[in-house]
Amino acid sequence: MRLTSYLSAAVLMSAAVSSCTTTPEKAMTENLALKAAVESPVRTTVNKQRDNWRNPKETLEFFGIQPNMTVVEVWPGGGWYTEILAPYLLKDGKYVAAGFSATSERSYFRKASERFKKMVASRSEFGSGMKITEFEPPVKTEIIEAGTADAIVAFRNIHNWMGNDGAESAFASFYKALKPGGVLGIVQHRAATNKPQDPKAKSGYVRQDYVINLAKGAGFTFVASSEINANPKDTADHEKGVWTLPPRLALKDKDRAKYVAIGESDRMTLKFMKPKS
Repeated sequence: MRLTSYLSAAVLMSAAVSSCTTTPEKAMTENLALKAAVESPVRTTVNKQRDNWRNPKETLEFFGIQPNMTVVEVWPGGGWYTEILAPYLLKDGKYVAAGFSATSERSYFRKASERFKKMVASRSEFGSGMKITEFEPPVKTEIIEAGTADAIVAFRNIHNWMGNDGAESAFASFYKALKPGGVLGIVQHRAATNKPQDPKAKSGYVRQDYVINLAKGAGFTFVASSEINANPKDTADHEKGVWTLPPRLALKDKDRAKYVAIGESDRMTLKFMKPKS
C-alpha cells in the first residue's frame, strides 16, 4: 500500500553520524530495539492505531536514529513519538523534547505545554533523564546547547512556523543545535508542485522543494527523500486544508466517507545533514 524508496545502503552509511557508527551485528540489535519500542505495550492503543499512516519504525530507520544518540524532537505535541523515542533512548542516549513555550502569548501553546509536562510526569517508562525545552520561533529558538544534538526530528510542523514567520529561524536553530554530521529529519504535509507556495501555509500543506530550499538556506545538505509516508489519494486541495482529512475530519459528517477513504495526508519524508566541516 505504501510507496517506499531509499537510497542505497552505501549512501545512507556515508550520511550517518560518525560518532554513532555501528557494526552490522549492532545495527541488527538496534533495529530490534526500535521494533520493540514501536510495539511496546506502554504505547497507547489510540496512538498505535495511526502506525499505518505514520510508519514510525520505517521513518526513524530512514533518519538513522540509533539508541546511543542525543535526539531532539521539535514540538512533540501530545507525545505520539515520545512514547517511542524516550524509552528507545533511555539507556544509552538522550531524548530532548523541544516543546511549546509555557510563557507564550498564545494560550494554545501554554495549555499544550502544561498538558505535555503532565503526561510526561505520569509516565515512569520515560525515565528521569529526558529533558524538556521550549521552542517558539522566531521568539525562542534555543532547543539544546549548540553543537550537542546527533539528530533533530520534526513531524508536520513547518506550516505552523511559516504561519508565524518563524520557518527560517527554526531551521537556523536546528543547524546550530546539531553536531557536525548531525541529521535533521522532517515529515511534512506535502503540497502539489503545480501551485505557488502560500508563504503562510494556511492549508497546512508545503511544497517539498520549498522545504528543501529552507533547509539548504540554513546550511544543510540534502541527503535523501523517502515515500514511506506518501498517500497518492490525497490531492492536497481540501476545503479545510489538511484538517479536512483524518484524524481531524474538520467538516465532521460532510463527505465523511470520502475523506475517510482518502486517509491521512500525503507526506514528504526528508533527511538532511549538517556538513562535517
